[in-house]
Amino acid sequence: MTDTDINTRQARLEATIADVLRLAEQKGASQAEASASAGSGLSVTVRKQTVETLEYHRDQGLSVTVYLGKRKGSASTTDLQPVSVQETVAKACSIARYGAEDEAAGLAEPELMATEFPDLALYHPWSLETDQAIVLATTCEAAALEQDERINNSEGATVSSYAGCSVYGNSHGFLAGYPDSQHSLSCAVLAAEGSDMQRDSEYTVARDPGDLEGAEKIGREAARRTLGRLGARKLDTRMAPVIYPAQLARGLFGHAIGALSGGALYRQASFLLDCLDQPVFAQHVTLSEHPFLPKGLGSTAFDNEGVATQERNLVEGGVLKAYVLASYYARKLGLATTANAGGIHNLQVSDTGVTYADLVQEMDTGFIITELMGQGVNTVTGDYSRGASGFWVEKGEIAFPVHEVTVAGNLRDIYKGIVAIATDLDVRGGIRSGSLLIDEMTVAGN
Repeated sequence: MTDTDINTRQARLEATIADVLRLAEQKGASQAEASASAGSGLSVTVRKQTVETLEYHRDQGLSVTVYLGKRKGSASTTDLQPVSVQETVAKACSIARYGAEDEAAGLAEPELMATEFPDLALYHPWSLETDQAIVLATTCEAAALEQDERINNSEGATVSSYAGCSVYGNSHGFLAGYPDSQHSLSCAVLAAEGSDMQRDSEYTVARDPGDLEGAEKIGREAARRTLGRLGARKLDTRMAPVIYPAQLARGLFGHAIGALSGGALYRQASFLLDCLDQPVFAQHVTLSEHPFLPKGLGSTAFDNEGVATQERNLVEGGVLKAYVLASYYARKLGLATTANAGGIHNLQVSDTGVTYADLVQEMDTGFIITELMGQGVNTVTGDYSRGASGFWVEKGEIAFPVHEVTVAGNLRDIYKGIVAIATDLDVRGGIRSGSLLIDEMTVAGN
């Protein structure tokens, strides 16, 4: 997609949003907001060196929300023709007339709207032809299959590319949008040794295709991870230190974000309820939000309500300093929005200046997790229990692979038990963390 194409597409979306807001006002809406997006992408999967799936897609959509006083109505469509847009606005207004009044309903406050829109380098289209995508996926999978004769099967290698634009506007006079892109390459293979069969994978994702890891590197890493799991054993149940590698550590902090969200707090369904200005993490942990990182997967100048984002600390020195709120639940709680309608924006976890190897040496004897399974996390109580596999470490060296165990504890204890955080920052998501060493968790096996 050329710059001219994306600019034209964004201008059309902005015109559509302007029409929506005008029509909503004509139909008596006291407030209105709308978001629209359009984009296209290519996805190719190669399995056992043969093209398995080839998809090209174009998508677009429009969501409209109107407020008649304190009554709210919403409707959406994928047809952006004028007649369909008019019908969508009419449906939203009709729904609002029959809705119940809610004192917290309405747009975010007008003085909070973003007024500055820095270039965050979110748009990097990839002129990837189908043949090129097939070669990349084939090369990636071949690099994995060639590593060892024990790798005898594959779930395939997938190359995906997407580019598009999004626009948001509301009746405060806010109307803004931006083009963006996201590209990825992944590979998953299986290995067998006797009756033992294992699977693992690796992936890379970035807004700029030039920032993706090489296809052969991804394939080799998928193979290395898979081969390392052969010969896995069970463990007897014990208490032990645990390392969460960077790619899994973000999930631990994701549970905290869920517990700090407005909905969980308002429903009193959070294990972090009433913890503001209290220590909830180890004292060397700081969680900071950075919405303006160039090329960041969570970067944006405004949230889904047009509220200006800002850099801030959610946790400072282990002490909880802020919540994660959009305007609706902020009002319910008697607080102000934190510009998190739509989620968190590049939450970064501080490190303690050590390497991953340092973590393993400091742990001495314990469990390194390489995969987590199941959803056994209770955000009301903080109880945490998930299936896991990984490696048992003795005297700072990997002793043998482990499978079919459960790691368990309470998130309050887990967060305060963070001994160290490595510098191996994983930036493949909206939460960016290095590997973690937890002082003690239950590792349940035989």
